[in-house]
Amino acid sequence: MENRVAVLSIIVEDENAVSALNELLHRFGKYIIGRMGIPYRQKNVNIICIAIDAPGDEINALTGALGRIKGITAKATYSKV
Repeated sequence: MENRVAVLSIIVEDENAVSALNELLHRFGKYIIGRMGIPYRQKNVNIICIAIDAPGDEINALTGALGRIKGITAKATYSKV
């Protein structure tokens, strides 16, 4: 399967979910191009943006696994290329 470039948008609303989040991102680390995290203290959430270059199935697997972690919301946006 051909690789796709995508951006994962992740909102962390539960501090207790951070460990599971980081473990999951570590497992998919070979595909991650870059990561940016923004703590939004006024709203008590963290916003994370992940740039990834991976097969579509892997991106879907990561996004789905992130969405199953309580306190985390994740969405993927794919490039057209």
